[in-house]
Amino acid sequence: MKQLIEQAKGVYVTTTKSIMISVEPEFLKEHSDPLNRRFVWAYHVRIENQGAETVQLVSRYWHITDALGQVQEVTGDGVIGEQPVLAPGDHFEYSSGTPLTTASGIMHGYYVMEAETGENFVAKIPVFSLDSPSTMRQLH
Repeated sequence: MKQLIEQAKGVYVTTTKSIMISVEPEFLKEHSDPLNRRFVWAYHVRIENQGAETVQLVSRYWHITDALGQVQEVTGDGVIGEQPVLAPGDHFEYSSGTPLTTASGIMHGYYVMEAETGENFVAKIPVFSLDSPSTMRQLH
């Protein structure tokens, strides 16, 4: 129920192997220029270790799709220049952004996490919607 309530507020949440990831996208009207097909979003991410062992975020993968089906893939070490270490109960938050040439799109991805044992695992980032105020939503 908590997840449904949070999604209604625009926060998307998923948990993989006790790593809870929540994302809240925000359309940045002041950085967007619809007449020149530039739409910009920020997304605020919270990564929380709900498990019993310390983990480190090693790398990221993002899959970004605009309204025309054009795909961008982004990979790299850590996030915003950091590879945070999360002890049990710790969390890490950051904000980033992405531009699109369409008024809407979707994003998803994953973080590669390394456990204390040296085991790497994938922590999924929930699929979330990028919608500008000019986007007409359709319910199916």
